[in-house]
Amino acid sequence: MNAIFLMLMGLGAMALGYFVYSKFICEKIFKVDPHFRTPAHEMQDGIDYVPTNKYILWGHHFTSVAGAAPIIGPAIAVIWGWVPAFLWVVFGTIFFAGVHDAGAIWASARNKAKSIGSLTGDIVGNRARSIFMIVIFLVLLMVNAVFAVVISGQLINFPSATLPVWGAIIVALIIGQLIYRKIIGLLLVTIIGVVALYAMIYAGPMIPLALPDSIAGFSARQSWIVILFAYAAIASLLPVWMLLQPRDYINGIQLFIGLILVYGAVLISGPEIVAPAFNNELPEGTPSMIPLLFVTIACGAISGFHGLVSSGTTSKQLDKEPDVRFVGYFGAVGEGSLALAAIIAATAGFASLADWQAIYHSFGQGGVSAFINGGANILQQGIGLDTVLAQTLLTVMVVLFAGTTMDTGLRLQRYIFQEWGHIYNVGWMQKAAPATFLAVGSCLLLAFGAGGDGAGGMLIWPLFGTTNQLLAGLTLLVITVMLVKKRRPMWYTLGPLIFLLVMTTLALLTQLKSFYDKGDWFLFTLDLVVLAAAILVSLECTATLTKQIKANKASPATDQP
Repeated sequence: MNAIFLMLMGLGAMALGYFVYSKFICEKIFKVDPHFRTPAHEMQDGIDYVPTNKYILWGHHFTSVAGAAPIIGPAIAVIWGWVPAFLWVVFGTIFFAGVHDAGAIWASARNKAKSIGSLTGDIVGNRARSIFMIVIFLVLLMVNAVFAVVISGQLINFPSATLPVWGAIIVALIIGQLIYRKIIGLLLVTIIGVVALYAMIYAGPMIPLALPDSIAGFSARQSWIVILFAYAAIASLLPVWMLLQPRDYINGIQLFIGLILVYGAVLISGPEIVAPAFNNELPEGTPSMIPLLFVTIACGAISGFHGLVSSGTTSKQLDKEPDVRFVGYFGAVGEGSLALAAIIAATAGFASLADWQAIYHSFGQGGVSAFINGGANILQQGIGLDTVLAQTLLTVMVVLFAGTTMDTGLRLQRYIFQEWGHIYNVGWMQKAAPATFLAVGSCLLLAFGAGGDGAGGMLIWPLFGTTNQLLAGLTLLVITVMLVKKRRPMWYTLGPLIFLLVMTTLALLTQLKSFYDKGDWFLFTLDLVVLAAAILVSLECTATLTKQIKANKASPATDQP
């Protein structure tokens, strides 16, 4: 099959989802109100609560949620064949991710921009909140630690990406001042930022930058990880308008340009998909597609991490409630388009089936390298881009998105520690600096605690997909309870959450057996903790949901605002 048809079908379906389905969900189910006073206005502080232009906020939200995961997951999952991966990305984006992301922003904004964890306490109960917060912490710990390892690896493998990756921070700081102080208009700011960023991408191969093999006893990988967390700690304490917003915005524009180049190259070269539609010759040890497909591809179809961003930072910057549709749902469409590009690069970016099979010789292979190398081949064939420059472009895309996810993730992890400080009345933990120190310290402990060369972050990565999808299902559960309390139709969130909880539970049980067979008692124990948390929170939410439905039937009334 020609990749052009896959691209047109996928993008066309997601566009239809945005223009039709998201309009229905936001106007008829969430009933967004243009006159509602959002927390960004009500609680404006110039640091976290800042009313923000919807295009800039979309850039922040999109690039915060679109890290390396929507590339890694799909580029691994194609081992089962491109059809299952394609269908889950497209339908997951339309009916799962868009509703989940927009719903989380809406629910949080309607409750003073509380995080989904705090919101669980208000809507369901304190026991559910305490358990939910543990799941949230685990997801953030995995994302921050693992993305630091991924970024460090790419900076070592592609030193040509170092200049544009770190230069983008300087560009973002300048753009932040220009936008916040209204020195020049947004269009001109965008042009300046994009030109500066792509000039550095062009210069990157000419000025490759690499760290020495050893610095004060630290390897290059370990040094990059320490530098990345030092940067992320500073970034998480700065006002959002100074670095987080402008960096995410310009990265969002950069990604769309990158996607246009990739999709344009597909249109011009028309590469054939060499991977099988359904792989009937799976390598030995490959797990069953069901339920593992639905947790291998998390980001790009639906991701619980999105709910943390939606309720943790995005809702605090929402200018008008109708912006929920553009920022949340269209942000999910943007990530779906990135996942679709990853599928195309990992299936049509190879010369032959034999070349593809050489990469996908065991489960877990492919990932970022398949996207970068396959995508670079398509760019070279389609628009004649030099291979090294194409690899630099795609590497920068991956690293910048992983980096912005780390920025937001560490800020969210700081919020978690601060919330625990409030819950348990620990005064010093409620302050930003100590909470940030705890967040960085826990991530570094994981990154350096196992795996030798700073690769310990990968230790619990096998559980990321299931824990992340569990979080998405529980977020939908909270939104569903909120809709029922407002006497709104619940099936548009209840259907996806039932599917997710069933598939996640099956995946956790499948992995539990796998860890037991391997004698991996650490992951076995952690899997049990996550499984127990899933069951307990689900029972608490189900009890609340059932009680509210009975209350609604006992006293019929019109829906609530």
